[in-house]
Amino acid sequence: MRNLTLPLTLLLALAFPGQAAQARPAPDQLMDTRLLQRTDMDYRFSRLLIDSADGQRHYQLWIGRPNAAPPKNGFPVLWMLDGNAAIGALDADLLRGLARGKAPLLVAIGYQTPLRIERTARIYDYTPNRPGLTVQTDPLSGLPSGGADVFLDLLRERMRPAVAAKAPINLQEQTLWGHSYGGLLVLHALLTRPGEFVRYAAASPSLWWADIHPGADFKQRMNGHKADLLLMRGTAEPANPRGPSDGEPDRLLRQLAGELSDIPGLAVDYQTFDGMSHGETLPASLRRVLQNF
Repeated sequence: MRNLTLPLTLLLALAFPGQAAQARPAPDQLMDTRLLQRTDMDYRFSRLLIDSADGQRHYQLWIGRPNAAPPKNGFPVLWMLDGNAAIGALDADLLRGLARGKAPLLVAIGYQTPLRIERTARIYDYTPNRPGLTVQTDPLSGLPSGGADVFLDLLRERMRPAVAAKAPINLQEQTLWGHSYGGLLVLHALLTRPGEFVRYAAASPSLWWADIHPGADFKQRMNGHKADLLLMRGTAEPANPRGPSDGEPDRLLRQLAGELSDIPGLAVDYQTFDGMSHGETLPASLRRVLQNF
């Protein structure tokens, strides 16, 4: 397991070119759509609308396709949770650099709202069931939770085929990125269905929300699979938004990284962002993943 800490000045330049970002965006902050309105980039974006099976959640997928011809085996794909916020973390210079490299297809899974973050739907979609609870609710908001497996099924059975109908994709080169509750979902996806993606990128995962550990059967699930896991965290983040830190705010994440590093076939990388808060790690972590391409 590698541990890499990047200087704060470098990460701020990467994550917030030209301006400082708010660590805790207002709940009513609008999605930044300026990138989608440009026509002079190395990527072109289209929108795909999908509803959940029960009709309660409504998704908009922003699909960024490189202008270059697809590789023989199809485009590698980066699936980005909190897609409305993810779009705002991109810029033309970054996309230009991507187009010169492996040029992945970008799929930002957002919600049909003008807001940057849709809290009610994401809480349900990104959280696994907690054993022993009759009613599954989020301890911070009281909103319904526990829909992680329903969401991952929707991604596999409806979102992925719909995206593949618009652009050829390489099923062996799929990456899933998420931040906060999205990072929790990324870890749940790895532990329960390690063959779905080849790379898992969990930024600031909400480990306080659920007891996330590789179960006794995880090695068996990993048998025959190979995957990369990138764990990321800002050094200024608290351990738990519900209470004071125990003095080691990164203890749970480091413990999980150690446990997963012992799993055959799984390569684990742990990276910290020096001086960054929870909110600041969203764009920084996404740009870090994109730069890996």
